[in-house]
Amino acid sequence: MKKNKKVSGEQHGITLLQLDANLFYERAIRSLDRFHYDKALKYFQKAVDYEPNNPINYCNMAGVLSEIGKYGESNHILQKVINEIDPDMTECHFYMANNFANMEYFEEAERELLHYLQEDEEGHFLEEAEEMIELLQYELERPTPLTKVKARAGVYEHIRAREMLEEGKFLEAIRLLETITEETPDFLAAHNNLALAYYYVGMTNDAKQAIEAVLKQDPANLHALCNLAIFYHYEGSQDKLKPLVAMLTKLDPFYQEHLFKLATTMGIVKEHAAALRHFQRLTKQGEAKKDPCISHFAAVAACNIGKLELAEKFWLMTRSMDEQSQLPQFFLILLKQMKPGLPLQPSLSYSYFSTVEEQVEAWEQQARERGEQLESIFKRAYLFWAFQYSDREAKLKAINDLDACYDVAVEDMLKQYLLKQDEDDYVKRLVMYALRSMGMEDAFDVMLGGKLMQVDAQRVPTLESSSNLADCDPLWERVAELSLAHTARRYNAIWQHDMITLWINYLSKGYVSTSKLTKLEAWAAALEYLTAKLYNKPITYHEAAVRYGTSITTISKRVKEIDAVLGIKSKLKAPWYKR
Repeated sequence: MKKNKKVSGEQHGITLLQLDANLFYERAIRSLDRFHYDKALKYFQKAVDYEPNNPINYCNMAGVLSEIGKYGESNHILQKVINEIDPDMTECHFYMANNFANMEYFEEAERELLHYLQEDEEGHFLEEAEEMIELLQYELERPTPLTKVKARAGVYEHIRAREMLEEGKFLEAIRLLETITEETPDFLAAHNNLALAYYYVGMTNDAKQAIEAVLKQDPANLHALCNLAIFYHYEGSQDKLKPLVAMLTKLDPFYQEHLFKLATTMGIVKEHAAALRHFQRLTKQGEAKKDPCISHFAAVAACNIGKLELAEKFWLMTRSMDEQSQLPQFFLILLKQMKPGLPLQPSLSYSYFSTVEEQVEAWEQQARERGEQLESIFKRAYLFWAFQYSDREAKLKAINDLDACYDVAVEDMLKQYLLKQDEDDYVKRLVMYALRSMGMEDAFDVMLGGKLMQVDAQRVPTLESSSNLADCDPLWERVAELSLAHTARRYNAIWQHDMITLWINYLSKGYVSTSKLTKLEAWAAALEYLTAKLYNKPITYHEAAVRYGTSITTISKRVKEIDAVLGIKSKLKAPWYKR
């Protein structure tokens, strides 16, 4: 280091000027305040000359160079600091990242920024670094591969572990959470999520040990107590669950995160009244009141205890906040199927699926696990929702379950659907077959092909309007009636419609002599047999012969005659026509 210089003149009573790094540093700062960057740079250079091993002086020079747009020169100095003067001065990587970003060298900027976040312990520039990450992700069109933020001591890794849990990557989450808890034993949130991860993969003993580790450090830790209640609930340990729930129901957390955890826990353990109280609080607080999931959960809780008007209020709120989702509208329809004052059985789960189909699939899965069929009230709600708000596929699914929820209200709704101008004619014909299979005998109006017509319930128009059964010989029409009558309640509307379409296709393509107008039951049996095979439905010639009162040989002949025209055999893998 150079010796400080003094200007002679003490003998004349003049204060000597101390020429050192501090002097030039102060002058550089005054120059910066006056925006005299060239002078500031010279003064900082002089400070470096006096203290060549002081990294701060170099960083000040690099800062001025960056300010005047000389980003490359600035990075050259910063690299010198890291390589030669002070390798532990990790903030230089952040400064270099800024310079590279200003030069639009985004890959290099990302490299230096990651180095800073992974090595810097103080984290003075964490907020600025997070803003830069957003910029780099936008420019590079990909996520930043950040795996560790040293200044946050496991916080970032914990966030990633929580994401893994949400994605169902339980084993990966366990490995990461175990590392976090080993390195930071007092990170209780990581211990709690480790307990959940253990539980998800069936490691219940490890899960409880993780919770006990939390409660040992913090006996009042709400997340640990809630997790323990959930474990006891799914284990069926009511003797342990009851006192814990009794204690939890007396709590009213202040923080939203704690309030949400307690609310969802109360819902899971079937304490719906307590869950409703907490969710109602959340719908009035901060960002939570703008979250459609929160109002949906509040509606579920209200519905589960029979407060249907309150449930309707919250689902209307959900619909206003999430206009793209059909779920709120579906649940509003479900409410109309319920009796006021009576809770829904089984109770609704606290989940917010992306589509109605996912919600219904979840219910169907739960019913299968109980060894039951999905309750008719859910099928009925799906039927009304599908025909009012959804697409062709949803309507076809609803028609398949029509027999489980058919009544006068459903019949009236379907009749109104048949009069709609812009709906699919194919779906309308399926609806007509469904109405007939449900036993409706009265004639009804329908809009088909843009024309309004009255249809006898016993004579439904087929897929091709030019090939209507009414235009055929009455005996061939009788064949269709026999097949429909024998498959009623056993085949759904789609199968029945396809069976009659198959028959009409045969009539339009094949030549049938008057000598074959006998034994109509065999023709009807052949239609059912072919349709069953097309849908992989078990059937034998013997069954068909008994059902229709005819012989196996005659049915077999009729099956082969129809197949000779339509080539149905080629669509199947096995020689199904053999006995």
